[in-house]
Order: sequence, then C-alpha cells, then structure tokens
Amino acid sequence: MESQPLPLAGVTVVAVEQAVAAPFATRQLADLGARVIKVERIDGGDFARGYDTAARGLASHFVWCNRGKESIAVDLKDPRGLDVVRRLVRDADVFVQNLAQGAAARLGLDAATLCAAHPRLIAVDISGYGAGGPYADKRAYDMLVQCEAGLVSVTGTPAQPVKAGIPAADIAAAMYAFSGVLAALVRRGVTGRGGPVEVSMLESLAEWMGHPLHHTLHGGTAPARTGLAHAVIAPYDAYSTVDGGRVLLSVQNDREWRRLAEQVLGQPELGTDPAFATNAARVAHRERTDELVGQALGALGTDEALARLEGAGLACARLRDLHEVADHPQLAARERWREVGSPVGPLRALLPPITLPGGDAARMGDVPALGEHTEELLRAVGMTDDEIAALRRDGVAA
Repeated sequence: MESQPLPLAGVTVVAVEQAVAAPFATRQLADLGARVIKVERIDGGDFARGYDTAARGLASHFVWCNRGKESIAVDLKDPRGLDVVRRLVRDADVFVQNLAQGAAARLGLDAATLCAAHPRLIAVDISGYGAGGPYADKRAYDMLVQCEAGLVSVTGTPAQPVKAGIPAADIAAAMYAFSGVLAALVRRGVTGRGGPVEVSMLESLAEWMGHPLHHTLHGGTAPARTGLAHAVIAPYDAYSTVDGGRVLLSVQNDREWRRLAEQVLGQPELGTDPAFATNAARVAHRERTDELVGQALGALGTDEALARLEGAGLACARLRDLHEVADHPQLAARERWREVGSPVGPLRALLPPITLPGGDAARMGDVPALGEHTEELLRAVGMTDDEIAALRRDGVAA
C-alpha cells in the first residue's frame, strides 16, 4: 500500500513570531509537512536565539521550537521590509503572529486586517490576555501568566508555591493555536474561506486548570499544595529507596491498598485495619500511611521496589532526572530519537508525539540560522538582484 503524504504537505505558513508560544505552534505544523517561513528581526532575530548557549552554542528553547523552518530577516519598521512580508502572505495559507499587543495591528498584520484582504487566509493572533479587557496591554511572560491563571497556587509544597518547570502557559497557547489552525483548515475545506483565530495564554492555561478550578468552584475549597503527593488520595507520593533513588507510588482504590499491604509492606492486617482500610481513612492518617510505605520501600533498592510494586499490580514510576529521560528505555525501544541539522551540526531531537501509521515520517527539518533563507525568499516574491542588494545595503534585510 502506498504511503500517504504528510497531512499538511502543500500548506504554507508565514510566522512573525518570537519566544515559545507561536514558534512551538508553527513547529507542530512544520513537523506535519507545512512549509513554515519564519520572519525575524535583522538585529539578532527571534530573541529566544539569545536565551542560552546550552545546545552546543545554540539556545535550547530555539532548537526545540524552530526546526524545519525557513528564516528570513527583514526590518518590519521599514516599508520595504513590511512589503516583503505582505508579498509572502499573499501566497500563504496561514499567518501566525505573537507580537506585543497592538504591534501587529499597527503594521497591518493583525488577523482581522489580513483576513479581510485575503479571504482564504487563516490568520492567528496569539496574545497574553486577549485583545480586550483590562489586561489586554499587560506584558505576558510565561511565569506571570502561570501566576494569573492560578497554576502556581496549586503547585509546590504547603509552605511554598512554585511555578511549573516548563513554560506551561506558552505551551498551552501553542497547542491551542496549533489545533485552531487545523480546525480552520478543515472549515476552509468545506466553505472555501479562512478567517481569524484568536488564542490567549491566560485563557489557554485557565482551561488546563479545569480540575482545581472546578474543585474550588463547586466544592468551595481549593486543593492543597502537596508537593508530589495527591491532595485527596493516599498513598500517592515519592518514596526514597536504599540506593538513593525515589519511587512514585499511586494507590487508586482499597483493593490496591490491600495488595500493597500484603505483597509489599508485608503487613496484610493493614488491609483491613479501620485506620487504613479506606482511602478516606488513609488520607486522614496520611503521615502514618506514608511512614509505613516509606519504611518498606526505604529498605529496598529502586529496581527491587519497582519490581515488587509492579508484581503486585500497582501503579508506580521512577523519579528520573533529565539525563535519565534522555536515556529512557521506552523512548529507545520505540525509536523516538532522531537527529536534526543545525548551524552547529546534528542535534538529537524527539519525534513529535503525533504518529500517523501508514504515512510519511514526520518532517523534522533543520534548525535555521538567522536569515539563512532571506535571499531565496526575496527572489521568490519577485525581487531583482539590485533590489535585494539595496535592502541589504540599507539594513532592511539580513
């Protein structure tokens, strides 16, 4: 049977993007076959290029979010540079931007303006807080939005709230922008018309807060911060092992507790002890419950503890650091690692999690250098050698 092409093959995306939210969204589109043209500033490009040098001299955020794209560097404040982008948009299927609030509108690159001029275009505005309301003009960095959306209030220990260790607000907005584009492409296939797509970081992350938000709205109290523990289930936490590891254990019901007591703790009588026999009782006696589990697992090595828990049919996991994740046996067994090209040579990268059996493999293209494709894209929109030379001489293109 002939392999099917990638679902977005033939779709062209133009993105005036920076940081994480828009770049991560358009990287998903690139992985699925879209041609993504990344418009960058001439003075350093996407500022995520300068976040760090951890990826063999490149910024880890940039490497993660920008493979498979073509980079063109032009000055949008110069009418000639802005004209280049407008020419690119003319032949595009999708436009994505996450400039500071109001900046795209001043340039005529907001979704409403572009869709009015190009009825088949799907144009995405990604913002921090949305186009209206009292927060519309507030700066919206990931950590700030995590705080505004309440994520920080439920993350951490009883003594200390903490932000998530990943840019959760950026990622949430990126994935809703990605799915919004896919939905709009399906609608365009039916109606022939594109249209605006609006996504805000706050609204995206607030949606992800569904469980604690509904718990608070309808139950009256917010879930407590419990570190790695669960607010309403016990035992559900990380427990130290004799060789310095930590094992996560989750007992979901009273049958599992009885198996844990008999097969791991070696104290079958705890299975029917009124102080521990029900989840409500174990939560009420959480400190003693955790002490009993901790004593048993603390006498075992990590591998032995996991083997016993799995042998008892209990949900468990190893608390891994990032070096261990990079060597995860499941990712290796499923052959999830690939290499992508970059200005510093090949870099390891994970396959995207969307797998389409029977189709072409994900297109994991190179991470572009700043302005790597400027000249060919300028030629593609009809510019002559003299016009290109003038743009470079005047600092409008790089």
